Amino acid sequence: MVNMSNEQTAPIGAQPEDAVLDAAPETADAPAGDASAQETPAAQPAREETPAGYVVNPEKNEVIEVDGVGYRRLCIKTHVITDQDNICDVVEKYVSPLTEPGDIVFITEKAVACTQRRAIPLEDIHPRPLARFLSRFVLRTPYGIGLAMPETMEMALQECGTIRILFAAAVSAVGKLFHIRGWFYNIAGYKARSIDGPCDFTLPPYNHYVVLGPDRPDEVAAEISRRIGGTPVAITDINDLEGQILGTSDRKMDRDLLCKILKDNPLGQCSEQTPMGIIRRAE
Repeated sequence: MVNMSNEQTAPIGAQPEDAVLDAAPETADAPAGDASAQETPAAQPAREETPAGYVVNPEKNEVIEVDGVGYRRLCIKTHVITDQDNICDVVEKYVSPLTEPGDIVFITEKAVACTQRRAIPLEDIHPRPLARFLSRFVLRTPYGIGLAMPETMEMALQECGTIRILFAAAVSAVGKLFHIRGWFYNIAGYKARSIDGPCDFTLPPYNHYVVLGPDRPDEVAAEISRRIGGTPVAITDINDLEGQILGTSDRKMDRDLLCKILKDNPLGQCSEQTPMGIIRRAE
């Protein structure tokens, strides 16, 4: 057990008003595209260069096309964010000077969670036997450890409750009989889905931590937005496999569209040190 103290011009995406376990999360928030809504990486416009202050991460495209509209994903390098930082201060320092009308700021959930003291050192987590047992059934993927280690499973039990995790595991086992995945996280919820453990590619010092999902993501997004003059803000949980939007500064923001725009994980999964960025319509 561990002790933790937990210290969002119309924007793009506005709209009217298992674990005997599949622990490789399914893309629940971004529905599968159809013939009328295809998202394909677009070639970089030859007449545009990435503006000063932004970066495009290796093997990532700056521009993606969704439903016939091009969107630029401009990533921003920061220092290594810790629990000594205030996320509003960080965004104001690095992002606010670069925003333009119509932009959306997107921030990885880990950056927010770390400032909320929700990054837990491995040595402070003491998995119970149940956590060790359940973690053995988790599907491992190249995209992250998920709940496939006793420490992350222990934190899922603490965050979501033992009964809920056991029920999710049982339902997931039934789903597997029918070759259906994703039921575990649908029941366990975003708190379980958002738990990240250390991997070979994790940026130090967090290669020795378990990072939980952020607390109150909608409220945090709204607070950041107010701090930077009303620019819309989304808190994202995107990896190289799937994505979801955990929080937005405005309920009218189209989370499905944002998932499509960010589906190839422009912020990267390794040591890029770009925990935030800007979505801007391509000209």
